[in-house]
Amino acid sequence: MSHKDSYQCIIVGGGIAGLQAAIQLGRYNHQVLVIDKGEGRSTLCKCYHNVLGWPDGVDGQTLRHLGRQHAEKYGVTFKEDEIVKVEKQGEKFKLQGTSLNSYESKCLLLATGIKDHIPLEIPNLKECLGISIYICPDCDGYEVTNKKVIVAGSGDPGANMALTLTYWTKELIYINSDGKKISESVQMNLAENGIPMIVDKVIGVETNGEGRFTAFLTGDGNKITGERGFLAFGGNKVNTDLLKQLGIERLENLHIPTNPRTKETNVPNVWVAGDIGVHSELLTIAMGEGAQAAIWIHKSILEQRRDSIDP
Repeated sequence: MSHKDSYQCIIVGGGIAGLQAAIQLGRYNHQVLVIDKGEGRSTLCKCYHNVLGWPDGVDGQTLRHLGRQHAEKYGVTFKEDEIVKVEKQGEKFKLQGTSLNSYESKCLLLATGIKDHIPLEIPNLKECLGISIYICPDCDGYEVTNKKVIVAGSGDPGANMALTLTYWTKELIYINSDGKKISESVQMNLAENGIPMIVDKVIGVETNGEGRFTAFLTGDGNKITGERGFLAFGGNKVNTDLLKQLGIERLENLHIPTNPRTKETNVPNVWVAGDIGVHSELLTIAMGEGAQAAIWIHKSILEQRRDSIDP
């Protein structure tokens, strides 16, 4: 049997952007619900190194746990569910989850993030993410400074990652794991930068314990040793299919354009924060956008309240 709950604002996505928005809205004493299915980048990264206040790094799960505790302190409600349907009915948005529960609110914040194409089935890979194997050069390029780095990836995306990392290190090897064709210009750039390419499927990660990468193992029986690893398989999924149901504008790359001041979409009372927006995909930016959107959601709630009082 379905159950319907009504709130002043519903946040879909309990990652960094959604949690920061929830904290801000909770401090305005609004009735806020965060609906999260328990997945996302912040559930995978074992250590973020570029966050203010955490000079020795912080685990993504730790941030999520602390963020939820912080928001609950202000009365924010959390539910585990996956929203699969959303529509506008009158002045309210109606949402339905895989649980068959339904929810409604006049304000909606989508912070559903991006799903990276990471072959988590590879043994020992997950335990190294954010510690010694990385996916984002802006976040973690510094961590590979002057180290021997093995980049595992697919075609041009993997090769371009190796080229990007030449800013921090010159000791690079690229493993084209699925053997996809690489454009001639990219091949020339690899050669000019002295980056060897190996075409061989990555089937395992060797570690020396505690998430410390030492080598990629391949299908041909090779062991490609290094001090750090990077992944770039391309094909990341931007989780904006839900927004399409509301007629929200999406770009060709499926990211969502918003008002730069308010983070509101082209559909009134629907905001977006975090990686599904148009910007660099950084935790710190997601956090800022969550707070930014929350401020304007608060203004909208106050306006709706005034409209309901005025004759």
